[in-house]
Amino acid sequence: MNGTMIQYFHWYTEGDGKLWEEVQHNAKYLAELGITMVWLPPAYKANGGGFSVGYDPYDLFDLGEFDQKGGTPTKYGTKEQYISAINTLREKGIGTIVDIVLNHKAGGDEKERFQVYKVDPNNRQNFISEPFEIESYTKFTFPGRNKKYSDFEWNFTCFTGVDFAEGEEGDFIYQIINEHGDGWEEMTSDEKGNYDFLMYNDIEHRNPHVREELNYWGKWYHETVGFEGVRLDAVKHQSPEFYKEWLQLLRANTGKNLFAVGEFWAPGELPLLEKYIEETEGCMSLFDASLHHNLHTASQSGSEFDLRTIFDNTLVQSQPNLSVTVVDNHDTQPLQALEAPVEPWFKPIAYALILLRQEGFPCVFYPDLFGATYKDYGSDGNEHEIFLEKVDQIEELLKLRKNNAYGMQRDYFEDANCIGWTREGDGEHKGCAVVISNKEQYEKPMEMGTQYAGQYFYDALGRFEHTVQIDENGWGNFTVSAGNVSVWIPE
Repeated sequence: MNGTMIQYFHWYTEGDGKLWEEVQHNAKYLAELGITMVWLPPAYKANGGGFSVGYDPYDLFDLGEFDQKGGTPTKYGTKEQYISAINTLREKGIGTIVDIVLNHKAGGDEKERFQVYKVDPNNRQNFISEPFEIESYTKFTFPGRNKKYSDFEWNFTCFTGVDFAEGEEGDFIYQIINEHGDGWEEMTSDEKGNYDFLMYNDIEHRNPHVREELNYWGKWYHETVGFEGVRLDAVKHQSPEFYKEWLQLLRANTGKNLFAVGEFWAPGELPLLEKYIEETEGCMSLFDASLHHNLHTASQSGSEFDLRTIFDNTLVQSQPNLSVTVVDNHDTQPLQALEAPVEPWFKPIAYALILLRQEGFPCVFYPDLFGATYKDYGSDGNEHEIFLEKVDQIEELLKLRKNNAYGMQRDYFEDANCIGWTREGDGEHKGCAVVISNKEQYEKPMEMGTQYAGQYFYDALGRFEHTVQIDENGWGNFTVSAGNVSVWIPE
């Protein structure tokens, strides 16, 4: 079956400890839609406790088991509910992708004093002070867990930099002067001089004790909950060497070729994604930030956008086997820092482009399947209420991937405002013909194959009532309505 992934959360998922139960409740429905992998949010205790989305990790060993940071459950529920949800997914033939945040730690238990340089936030290679001493929350002892599972304590030698110094005014970054004097770790990109530091306490992956602890934790995590894949947060800010080693050891320790996808968010910068893949020797897939950029642009440009270029400079075109394709995610949704949502009219088209083609591993975004409502403050300083409607006919598109998007692919990308392709099907599955328009209604001649000669095709999305008969040479004339997508399948 064609694999499909879902990001089963968004930035504003309600924080009432109910998400793990909801996952369990919806497992059967997801399987019916052809979902094969569910990406769950960070499941360990974060600095924000029961209010945290999870990207400010405090204790990686606390999966909602210990009374820390204001309570026992995480925003999404307890450890028991989490494991129960994963087991239910597995029973329905669905693998779990766990969210791994190993770039930084937040919410230290005690302060320490150590030497730092203050650096220019826009060029972190630039020191704007002489060495001086600060006090910051870099000691992590996890008193609520009381050394269960691990007795490792983190201190300032485990970090390269911090963004908090007791008594210091202003938003600054402080590079820690450690015994090796190594400075920042080597990054793939030279953005901001060196983008090793992202936030909070930045983990020093060159420290052998840190690496040993994170390798041990990965093995412990897999033994504790069982998972089929990992989503690696903020890999743009971590040394490629670290994840190459970490994934190799995780796969060796578990005896499984676990799936891995990294978040290297660089919209429109394909060479950077390709460089990171080269530096990590293809040990992980990446989210196709370049394709998302094209989908966002196309949705805003209407008929001005040349659909023939929709896959230009994308990872799915250059490295299809390592591309995870997305229409939107928790960073691009409205009111987020990287806000760049795909406009609603274009979303069915965007989903057809990622779900019904041979290339790439598609990932559906939770609000696009279930809808979402939330409030937050925008960049204008005002509070906004956002209503995200579920994408028109998203279930049908998912089922078409599950049942019809197989076999040889023929592309018809000769018109700037109307593109299409056919999938011939295979021994087990009938194929389909897909037509997309960002302007007026079109009729597109495309080849399905002579095995369909004489057969009638109907519009699976129900936009047209007529049928299309395939001629003796295996061709048909397939219609699409203005600014939309049609998918034709055999009766």
